Amino acid sequence: MAKTLIILRGNSGSGKTTLAKLLQEKFGPNTMRISHDMIRMEVLHTWGKEGLERSQPLMIELLKYGRNNSEITILEGILPSDAYQRLFEAAKEEFGENIFAYYYDIPFEETLRRHSAKPNRDEFGEEDMRRWWVEKDFLPEIRETVFKKEMSLSEAVEQICQDVAALH
Repeated sequence: MAKTLIILRGNSGSGKTTLAKLLQEKFGPNTMRISHDMIRMEVLHTWGKEGLERSQPLMIELLKYGRNNSEITILEGILPSDAYQRLFEAAKEEFGENIFAYYYDIPFEETLRRHSAKPNRDEFGEEDMRRWWVEKDFLPEIRETVFKKEMSLSEAVEQICQDVAALH
């Protein structure tokens, strides 16, 4: 099996983390999940611009570790394209053409609805989500498959599994 990277991006509340966890379970052992929020807030305990500056080098090292030690690496987070350009360049260096990238392009109101069902719904709210919002933040150098609000979680899992299986 070729070493594979799955990138899941989109605005806060779009479903990236839930999808990443399901994919990790589906692909099973030897699947590494890199959560931007976990790295930034739990591992490094940092937010804002400092969080970006401190998290990016660590996430690049984790991509390298994933490439060397896991069959499938899943990278998920808001990950604004301009701010994390170095990360995406490193992803291309490490995984080449074996990258499957997906972007949740869903309306702000839908992200609010999805966020209201999350366990951490009380940690931040609409005002924060509006401040973080970036409309149609597609990657310039990595082709992304776009998921709209009509894409169910199970359909997203199935599509990604089919895409990855086609490579192997």
